[in-house]
Amino acid sequence: MKKVVIAGSGSLQDRIAYWEQFWKSHGYSVTASPQEISREAYLDEYPAIHAEFYTALNNADIVFIMNEDKNGISGYIGAETFAELAHVVANRLLKEQETQVILFKMPESRVQSYEEITLWHRLGWIQFLDTFKI
Repeated sequence: MKKVVIAGSGSLQDRIAYWEQFWKSHGYSVTASPQEISREAYLDEYPAIHAEFYTALNNADIVFIMNEDKNGISGYIGAETFAELAHVVANRLLKEQETQVILFKMPESRVQSYEEITLWHRLGWIQFLDTFKI
């Protein structure tokens, strides 16, 4: 069974649940997804959660970027999600992984990483869900 890691905003827990069910219903195993961390425990919990998530990224067959609309921006990708995306792309380039990277949709041009996403798509390093053969 192929392993999927879902990356995106931890504040969108309802959408995370939707995407977890989506991938599971298509026969994939979801091994990690964004967790919401309470403000009170953030500094204590963040390092371990972050390390576990990157370990899951390194072991995934597919990384799904759940770039839902957020803050009035279509296809929002925040700094942390872009860092995770860049990590996987770099590992592919170094031939340390063959992980497929799939974005839910093309972000709008206001997303800070728009130019990189456009380039990486043109180079074939990432793809979008609407063209991925599930």
